[in-house]
Amino acid sequence: MDTSAAGGVGSTPAGQVMGMAEPTIAVLDVDGTLVDSNYQHALAWYRALRAMGETFPVWRLHRLIGMGGDQVILSLGGEEMEERIGEEARKRQGEEVDRLIGEVAPLPGARDLLLAIKERGHRLVLASSGQPRHVDIAVDLLDARDIADAITSSEDAEQTKPAPDLLQVARKKLGAADGTSSVMIGDSVWDVEAAKNAGMPAIVVRSGGFGDDELRDAGAIAVYDTPGDLAAHLDDTPLA
Repeated sequence: MDTSAAGGVGSTPAGQVMGMAEPTIAVLDVDGTLVDSNYQHALAWYRALRAMGETFPVWRLHRLIGMGGDQVILSLGGEEMEERIGEEARKRQGEEVDRLIGEVAPLPGARDLLLAIKERGHRLVLASSGQPRHVDIAVDLLDARDIADAITSSEDAEQTKPAPDLLQVARKKLGAADGTSSVMIGDSVWDVEAAKNAGMPAIVVRSGGFGDDELRDAGAIAVYDTPGDLAAHLDDTPLA
């Protein structure tokens, strides 16, 4: 298994101290990072939009997974499409996810990663921009309700990723100031951009389906195959 990604330690931004004594806040994306749901979400968007007379290639929809639903329609068709079908499309996409969610499973080592972070004394927020009912199912799949210090959903921020709002809310839910040492763990370029906008370094896993080059170009400090691989190399990251 390729953990060359683990070599991402060498690209830690200047000033980022490894093995910090003060507990760090780990802000973890859920869909595509901890549970294997990105392709179900892409298919759900395809079905919802096609039913409304808008057909897009699934690969193009997949490239937008990781953004919040409020951003997807804007990215596909701009303000005109958002005003015309945005709200209904999001409703239908959620219903399509309901039909597919029984096929979603945790990614390898996902719960091990959460436990490894907590064992090192760090605080942990599951920062999803998903609809609350889908976030609840994912958290239960991970058996993580008693592990996470806080959980977010699409209802917690005015703007979702790549805007930094959700990550800032994650800090606030713990009563932490904006400058508190924090690390984002995600799976998409949108996670990395949101982290950058929030002033956090970002570590990513490959399960989102993005290439290493684009993840690193977006600013990821390290790339791993799975949450389990990251858990095994956690001492090589700012979450040591």
